Amino acid sequence: MRELYWFQHDLRLQDNPALLEHAGASELLLVYCWPDAPPWCNLKGMGGQRERFLRESLQSLRDELRAIGQDLLVCFDAPEQVLPGLVRQFRIERVGTAFSPGYHERRARETLFHALQVPLQLHSGNTLFKERDLPFESGALPGQFTPFREQLESRLAPQVMARPDTLPPPPAGVNFVPLEKAELPPHTALPLRGGAVEGQRRLQQWVFERRGVAQYKVTRNCLDPLDGSSTLSPWLANGCLSVREVAAAVIDYQQRIERNESTRWLLFELLWREFFHWRALGDDVSLFRAGGPRRRLTRCTFEPRNFARWCQGDTNFPLVNALMHQLVATGWMSNRGRQIAASCLVHEFGIDWRYGAAFFEKHLLDYDVASNYGNWQYLAGVGADPRGGRHFNQAKQAAEHDPDQLFTLKWDGVRPHQPEYVTDAADWPI
Repeated sequence: MRELYWFQHDLRLQDNPALLEHAGASELLLVYCWPDAPPWCNLKGMGGQRERFLRESLQSLRDELRAIGQDLLVCFDAPEQVLPGLVRQFRIERVGTAFSPGYHERRARETLFHALQVPLQLHSGNTLFKERDLPFESGALPGQFTPFREQLESRLAPQVMARPDTLPPPPAGVNFVPLEKAELPPHTALPLRGGAVEGQRRLQQWVFERRGVAQYKVTRNCLDPLDGSSTLSPWLANGCLSVREVAAAVIDYQQRIERNESTRWLLFELLWREFFHWRALGDDVSLFRAGGPRRRLTRCTFEPRNFARWCQGDTNFPLVNALMHQLVATGWMSNRGRQIAASCLVHEFGIDWRYGAAFFEKHLLDYDVASNYGNWQYLAGVGADPRGGRHFNQAKQAAEHDPDQLFTLKWDGVRPHQPEYVTDAADWPI
C-alpha cells in the first residue's frame, strides 16, 4: 500500500508511534507543510529565531531520514492545498498524521477528510497519555491543574519507542528540493540549534551530566536561560523530543540517582503541558476568545502606541523592556519573565491579552498553541486560574529577580521615560 505521512509537531524518528504506524507501507511519502498562519492581532509571519530553529529541525530530520534511505518533502503551501495533489500524483492510498489539539489544525484536518478521497488516520504520539488512558470521562476534564495533576501523577510510566532502522522507500519521481538555510545564526546568549540530535544531547547533558534537574525548582525562574532552565521546551514544541522521552529521563534519574522536590517539579511542568493540551482540545475556538471558554467579561482596549512600546521594549518598566529585547533577539523568555511581561501588557496597559499571545507566537522558539494561549488566558483571568488572573507588581518582581539590574542592563532595558500618550478621536496616537 502506498502511504503518505504528514509530519507536524513531531520532527523526530525516535519515539514517534504515529510514524511507525506507516512503517509497513510498500511506499511511503513523508511531507511537512510550512506553517503560515493568517494575520492575527495585527501580526503576521514568524520571528527570525523561531524560523531558524524550525529550519534546523527540519534539516536534522532530513539528514536522519536520508541515512535510512528516505527523505522529507517540505512544502510551503497549506496542507489543504498540497496534500490532495500529492495523493493524486503519487496514487496514495492512505494518509496519516499525529493528532494536534489546535482549533485551526483541526479545521485543516476536517477539510482534508473531504478533499483527500482516501482515509486520513489520526494517531496519538505527542502527549504523555492517550485520551483513552485518561482517568476521567470525555468532556469531564478538571477545570484546574491541581485535580488534573493529582489524578495523573501516580500514573506516569512513559514507554519510549526505539527509532526505526529502516522505512519504506518514497515513491519514484518525488522532487526533494533542498531546504534553504536560515538567515540568522543562534544568538550567543542562547546557542540552541534545532533537531532531534541536539535535543537528545541537551536532555542527557542537563539531566545526567550537569544534574540540573536536581536544582530545577530553585533555578527554573532564572531570567537568563542557561543559568537554570532546562531549555528543553523548544525541542518539545517542535517535536524533536517527545514528552515521554523527557519524562522517562527524569524518572530514570529519580530511580538511579536522586529524587527530590526539584525532580518532581519538572514532572509537574510536563503535566502542565499535558493539561493545556487537553484543555485546548475541549476549549476549541474559545481558546482564542477574549473571555475564554467561560466568556468572562474583561475591560481592555487597544491603544496602538502602547502595544508597539511593549513589543519594542520601550516602556517605563526596565525589566519588561529587557525581557522583550531578549525575546526578539533569542526567541526565548523564562517562565517568570513571560508572566512579568504578560502582566504588564494586560494590567498596566489594559490591552487585550490576545495581542500579547500573538506576539509570543511570532517569536518563541517553543511556541505551542495550547501552552501559549492557555498560559496567557491563565494570567489574564479568563482561563484555568482559580484566582481569576495574576497581576504582578512590576517593582517587586524587578527587586526579587533582578536586584542588581544585571539582566536589565545586559538587555538594554533602561530607556528614557516615555510621556503619556495622546490620541485623537479615532484612538490613534498624536
